[in-house]
Amino acid sequence: MTRERLEIGKLGEDLALKKLKKLGYKKIIRNYRCPLGEVDLIAEDSGTLVFVEIKTRRGRSIEYAKEAVNARKKRQLSKVALAYMKSNDCCETRARFDVVAISVGGDKPQIEVIKNAFDLAY
Repeated sequence: MTRERLEIGKLGEDLALKKLKKLGYKKIIRNYRCPLGEVDLIAEDSGTLVFVEIKTRRGRSIEYAKEAVNARKKRQLSKVALAYMKSNDCCETRARFDVVAISVGGDKPQIEVIKNAFDLAY
């Protein structure tokens, strides 16, 4: 991954975390990794465990960022979420998948939080 892509990703994660905190989410883990993959953020929102995928694009519409969460990515995120829940003994906890789509490059970043963006895909 190029340095520029890493910087854009970090910027997007920082913007998303700030936006989610304003919405009342409580951060648990940032960049959770396991042998099955990685999820950008795991948070808690009103008693629900939330697995958040953050997609940031420079100079493109916010729609382009949303489209980046395809079927393959949903399956991978589902596997990581299930592994997290099993290893942390929280399989009975309500959970959902949110997507934060961010477009940067203009005067002000566009940020959209899509709650319950998709169902478990595994």
